[in-house]
Amino acid sequence: MDEKLTVLVAARDEEDRIGRTVAAMRREFPGAEILVAEGRSKDGTAARAEAAGAIVIPVERGGKGEALSAAERAAAPGPLLLCDADLEGSLRALAETQADLAVAAFRHRAGGGFGITKRAGRMLIRLRTGTAPREPLSGQRYLSKRARAVCFPLAPGFGCEVRMTIDALEAGLAFQEVELELGHRATRRDTAGFLHRGRQLFDALVAVGPLALNYRGRRLPLVGWTTAGYRDPGVTLVMILGFLDDVLGSRERGFREHLYAGWTTGVLKLVGIPLVGLWRTRSPGGALLVGLFANFLNQLDTRPGRCLKAYLAAAAALRVPLGPAVLLLPYDLREKVMLGDAGSNALGAVLGLKSVDRFHGRARWVAIGSLAGLNLLGERHSLGSLIERTPVLRELDRLGRLR
Repeated sequence: MDEKLTVLVAARDEEDRIGRTVAAMRREFPGAEILVAEGRSKDGTAARAEAAGAIVIPVERGGKGEALSAAERAAAPGPLLLCDADLEGSLRALAETQADLAVAAFRHRAGGGFGITKRAGRMLIRLRTGTAPREPLSGQRYLSKRARAVCFPLAPGFGCEVRMTIDALEAGLAFQEVELELGHRATRRDTAGFLHRGRQLFDALVAVGPLALNYRGRRLPLVGWTTAGYRDPGVTLVMILGFLDDVLGSRERGFREHLYAGWTTGVLKLVGIPLVGLWRTRSPGGALLVGLFANFLNQLDTRPGRCLKAYLAAAAALRVPLGPAVLLLPYDLREKVMLGDAGSNALGAVLGLKSVDRFHGRARWVAIGSLAGLNLLGERHSLGSLIERTPVLRELDRLGRLR
């Protein structure tokens, strides 16, 4: 290893083991910096880690993936070695491989469940990449500088290892599993053990789906597909157009950048969403309302809860079913999920379709003019900056959001 190695350890309530793990890493890698991402421990984990020579990175919220991502942001440039807080054994052979992503495979296994979660993780990776790793859930991993750039920030929770492997393989990086004589505290076949493995399975399923970075740089699952619960074919089509922009779109923002970039998924939405509105309403005014509402909510979807709050307020005025929006709001506010273009565009289409029934004649054109003005304002300046400059809107916008 020509570059300085950084060791990342995610730890919570590990005061009995973290000191030994940090001391072992310091002996084995004397030139490495050891960062312990400590998340809301109720014991002396942080103090024990610091006493053993580690730098502690406090993590107030989130799971394993979020904790390791926070530690990675604080790490110096170069390769990384990830290990669990209760690890026993040497990882030197792992760090000396030539692979971009090297994963430790335990030579001997003790305890554990029935292997359901591990098999599921292996299957998920195979479905995405064609490769079926022996240890899809192993937390002992070496990442080269290239793998670090590709894989971080990690997927949330316990799905981080499964998605890390997928990201590395899809990027064409060299992958290797190294069998080592390691040990750690095994989960048992009891209630706590089954709950832990159930959480691992759920997080792995979420991690293989579409993810995106939020404004803090956290990688979150996109849940715009839940708008299919409105059971309107027009809303579903708009959701699909937004989803294509989520997974295939580039970095262009706004009408002008998309048009200058040529035929992009953003241009596809610009054309496709009003056409969906025209199909569903048989009215040019309806097409405009659907397109403008969809873009307006999309412009608002730059901070947690902002788009959903606007949707719920408009839905109450238009007597639109609140649907999944009520259920998604707390998760969006807590930065557990993101709507993405699929969600915000689809919710805008719901409002646009309903407004066709509510507004007629002059009232409809007033609504169209008002929405066009808001869209133009967001295009030329920023709706977010306007909200931040307006005290009442700013407080409503921040209500319920993480500080």
